[in-house]
Amino acid sequence: MTTEPEARRRAAPRTLADELRSRSDDALAALLRARPDLLSPLPGDLSQLATRAGARASVLRALERLDRFALQVAEALAVAPDPCPYGELAALLPGCGDELPRALGLLRERAVVWGGDDRLRLVRTARELLAPSASAPSRTGLGPSLAEATSGMSPGRLQEILAAAGLPATHDPVSALASLTGLFGDRERMDALLGEAPEEARGMLDKLMWGPPYGEVSASPSPPVRWLLDRGLLLPAAPRTVVLPREVALHLRGGRAHRRPEPLPPAVGPGRTHPPAVADAAAAGQALAALATVEELLTLWGTASDAPPVLRAGGLGVRDLKRTAVALDVPEPVAAFWIELAYAAGLLASDGEADERYAPTPAYDAWLEEPPERRWTRLARAWLAATRLAGLVGGRDARNRTLGALGPGLDRGLAPELRRRALGLLAAEPEGTAPDADAVAARLDWECPLRGGAELRGRIVRWTLAEAELLGVTGRGALASYARPLLDEDSPADAAGGAPQDRGRDSDQDSDPDDQDSGREAAASLLAPLLPEPLDHVLLQADLTAVAPGPLRRPLAETLGVLADVESKGGATVYRFTPESVRRALDAGRDAAELHSFLAAHSRTPVPQPLTYLIDDVARRHGRLRVGAAGSYVRCDDDALLAEIAADRRAASLGLRLLAPTVLAAQADPVTLLERLRAMGYAPAAESAEGDVVVHRPDALRTPPRTAPEPVPDGPPDPGAALPAAAVRAIRAGDLAAGGAPHTPRRPAPAAPDGRPPRTPAADTLATLRAAARRGTPVWIGHVDADGTAGRRVIEPVRVEGGFVTAYDHTAEEVRTYPLHRITGAADPAPSPEPDG
Repeated sequence: MTTEPEARRRAAPRTLADELRSRSDDALAALLRARPDLLSPLPGDLSQLATRAGARASVLRALERLDRFALQVAEALAVAPDPCPYGELAALLPGCGDELPRALGLLRERAVVWGGDDRLRLVRTARELLAPSASAPSRTGLGPSLAEATSGMSPGRLQEILAAAGLPATHDPVSALASLTGLFGDRERMDALLGEAPEEARGMLDKLMWGPPYGEVSASPSPPVRWLLDRGLLLPAAPRTVVLPREVALHLRGGRAHRRPEPLPPAVGPGRTHPPAVADAAAAGQALAALATVEELLTLWGTASDAPPVLRAGGLGVRDLKRTAVALDVPEPVAAFWIELAYAAGLLASDGEADERYAPTPAYDAWLEEPPERRWTRLARAWLAATRLAGLVGGRDARNRTLGALGPGLDRGLAPELRRRALGLLAAEPEGTAPDADAVAARLDWECPLRGGAELRGRIVRWTLAEAELLGVTGRGALASYARPLLDEDSPADAAGGAPQDRGRDSDQDSDPDDQDSGREAAASLLAPLLPEPLDHVLLQADLTAVAPGPLRRPLAETLGVLADVESKGGATVYRFTPESVRRALDAGRDAAELHSFLAAHSRTPVPQPLTYLIDDVARRHGRLRVGAAGSYVRCDDDALLAEIAADRRAASLGLRLLAPTVLAAQADPVTLLERLRAMGYAPAAESAEGDVVVHRPDALRTPPRTAPEPVPDGPPDPGAALPAAAVRAIRAGDLAAGGAPHTPRRPAPAAPDGRPPRTPAADTLATLRAAARRGTPVWIGHVDADGTAGRRVIEPVRVEGGFVTAYDHTAEEVRTYPLHRITGAADPAPSPEPDG
C-alpha cells in the first residue's frame, strides 16, 4: 500500500518542464505576460519553454522586474540547500509574515522558483547569478559554503582542522567535510567553540559577519587569526586573503540571510498637503504656461533666420541651446526639456535639406488649431511615453562625448516605466498630497532594485517630478486630478510585471486605442474648466506698454507679437511698444491707420497719446528712404536727408556715393544696407525693381510631413492578453505532439459556413477580424498562399494591425501571421454539430 508521503513525492515534478505541464492554461498565459521575451520566437512545446525560461538573458530580465523582498527571497534560496523546504526558507527570512508566501508565489508564477513547499528549487541560472562568489558578491553579504571554500584543500589540512576543533579524525575528505559541516550547523557545539575564542578573534568575526566576508591578513597571521584558521572558522581564499564560510556567518547571524529583510515597501506619504482645488489650479496654470512656452519655441524656430542648424553628428549645438534659453527666458536644462518635448510630440523635426535645420512640422499647425486642453493632453501623453531624457543633456556618454539636445545617446528604455511608477505613487496618495522626492525614490528602490542602477533610477525619479511640475501634470507637487485618466491608460510596463501597488489591477485587459482615446478625452474634459477663456482685449498704458490680463485669442496675440515686444510673462503678459517694434509692423504691410484702428478695437482703456505719437512718428519716417538692388542704392525725395547720411561717419563702410540729388549708390548689398541704416536710427524701406515698397513678412518654415519619434523599447512589447492565450494553445498542441502529458481538450473547431472559402469586401473582412479579436472567437477565412492556391482556415484573431492579422490557427495548431491582402474574406462560423449519441 502506497503511503501519502510516497504518493506526494511521486506526484512532485522532477523538472521545470514537468512543473509547467501541471499548470493551468491561465497560469501559463500569466507567465508569458510577465515574461514576454519567452514568446519570441514561440516555443514549440513546454520543454522548449522551460529551457528558454532558464536562459541567462531571460532570467536576468525576470530578476530585474522583482521587488526587493521577492529578490531577497530568491537570494535566500540561492544560499540555502537545493532543494530547500519552506520551513528552512522561513528561518532564513524571519518575521516576514504573510509577505513570504506572496513573494514566493510571484517567483513561482514567473518560473524563477518551482517545486512544492517541501522541495523548493531556484532555477539553476538564477542560482548561479545570485549565489555568492569572489567575482560577484551576494547582497546577502554571505561568502562561499564550507564545501566551496575547502575545494582543493589537502586531506591532511582538513584533518588538522578537525583536530583543532575537537572533532575525531576521519578516513576521507568527504566525511571530514561532513563532520565539520555538522559542527557548524549545531548551535550548542558552535556556541561552545566560539566561547573559547580570544576576544580579538570574536571581534574579527563580527566585522565579517554581515559582509563583505573577505579580509586581508599578513604573511604571518596574528594569534587571533591563526586561532580562527586552525579551527576552520576562517579559510584561506587567496594569498593573504581569508573568507568567512557561509555556515559560520549564518550561525553568527542567528540564521538570517539578510541583515534587514524588507517584506513591506517604505511609505511614500504623508509629505505636504494642499487643498485639491489649489493643487489643480496651480497645475492648470502651469499647463497653460507650458502651451505658451512650446508655442513660443516653435514660433521662434519657425522662421528661416532663427531655425537652428543640425550638427554634423546630429543634435542641437550648445550655442543654439543657449540662444534659445535666453529667448525663452529659462535656464538651459529647462529649454532642453521643452525642445525634447516638442520633438517627442512630433511638433519639431529636422527638415532633411542639404543645410539641415530644425523647424516645426506640419503637425504643429494642426496642433495650434486644437483647443488648449487637447493640445496639453498631446504633450502630456508624448512625455509619458518618451524614452529620451532631457536631463542627460550636457552630460557625457561612455566615450566622454557631450550629450546634446535632440542628439543621439539620450534614450533610456526604462524611462517610461519609471515615470509612470513615480506618478502612480502620487496617484495612490490622497488628492492634494505632495510626497517628498526622496520618499518616492526610496519606494522605487524597493519596487525595482535592479532596474537601471540606483543612481540613474534616482535621477529619473527627480527629473520626472520636476518635469511634471513644469508641464502641469502636478501642481505644488501634488498630482492634478485631470492627469489621473492619462495614468489609467495601459502601458507596456503594466504587463511586464507592473508595480506592486498595481497587483490588484486586471491584467487581462488589452491595451486598446479606444481606451487610450477615452483617457485623453477624460483628461481634456477635466482640464477645460480650469483654463481661463482666451481674451480679446488688452489694457494700454501711458508708459508705452500693454497688459494682457490672461491668454489672448490667437489673431490678437499674433498681431500684438509683431507690433510690440514681450517684456515680461506670467499670469499677465506685458508688451512694450518701441520704434523698432512699430517699424516691424509697418514692414509687415500695415499702415498707421490700421495700427490705430487695431489698438482702439482691442483696448479696454483709451489709446494713450504717447503711443499714438510713436506710431505716427515712425510711420512718417518709414519709407522716406528706399533701398533697392543695383549693387544697391538709397533713394529719397529729401536732398538734405541724403546729404546727411552721406556725410555720416558711421556710413563710411557702406561706400556711399551721391549719383543724383535724390539717389545714393552703395557698395554693400541691400540687406546689409537696410540693417546698417536702421542701426543708425533711420527707417528705410526696401523697394522692388518697379519702385514699390516690399512688404517683409517672415516666411513660416516647415519641415516635410514627419511622424513623432518612436520610443526605444526596453525589451519585448506588451503581448496583451489574447496573444499569450493563443500561444498557450499552440504550445500545448506541440507538447502533445512531442509526447508530453495530455491536457484539457480544447473546444472543437467550428464548422464551416459552407464548402467554399469566404469572400467578402475588404472593409467587411477587416471589421469581422477586429470584432473576433475583441471577442476572442474563431472565424473562417479564405486565404491565398504564396503559390496562388486558395483555401480556407479557421483562426482565432489575436491582433489586427499593420496590414497583418496574428491568430491561432486551429488547422495547424500554432500561432501564425497572415497578410491581410492574402485574405479573400472572413465569416463567422456555423454552430458546431452536436456529437452523435
